[in-house]
Amino acid sequence: MIALVPPGVYAPQEDTELLAGALSDEPLPPGAEVLDVGTGSGALALEAARRGNRVTAVDVSWSAVWAARLNARFAGLPVRIRHGNLFEPVHGQTFDLILANPPYVPAPDGHHRPPRGAARAWDAGADGRLVVDRICREAPGLLRPGGVLLLVQSALSGPDLTVGQLRTAGLKAAVTRRHRIALGPVLRGRERWLRERGLLPAADDKEELVVVRAELPV
Repeated sequence: MIALVPPGVYAPQEDTELLAGALSDEPLPPGAEVLDVGTGSGALALEAARRGNRVTAVDVSWSAVWAARLNARFAGLPVRIRHGNLFEPVHGQTFDLILANPPYVPAPDGHHRPPRGAARAWDAGADGRLVVDRICREAPGLLRPGGVLLLVQSALSGPDLTVGQLRTAGLKAAVTRRHRIALGPVLRGRERWLRERGLLPAADDKEELVVVRAELPV
């Protein structure tokens, strides 16, 4: 359980639970090195640490970094928590597992203005892939042989593109989990725009979340 989620920090939601389920299914060697990128309040990092893994967590938000540090202290778990933009704080390191719950919601003004404040946790450009594409480019270089990337995103932001990019990078990739949820307040607020762009079918009142699993062959 997360003790502290201050204003402006992404609170654990259905996507966090979906990714936590994928984490629980992942066989890891004792003392595996795990990276949780975009950790938010630290929920996934703490879940990985409870399994005895060596966990590093990163977030671009100082509020999230401090929240995750306090939550790790409250839980009595040794998690290294770093401030920085995606993989910059772990340059030159490699991992057995990378967890990613990045921003993935398409934004109407995504071509013209970068997200600010709390919206950095969900807004990801006009196609929702501003951060996902970068993860697909950079994460393969941080995986050890046999290492795994687990990434959660919305079906609105092109999981087939994610799978394709990761396969092009030499990983074995596929969607391994799916879960449909009611539209949340962010999507309801831009529902008309999403339907006009064809991202949300006219008869669909739910969003599908998916987990993409990608493994670097040994």
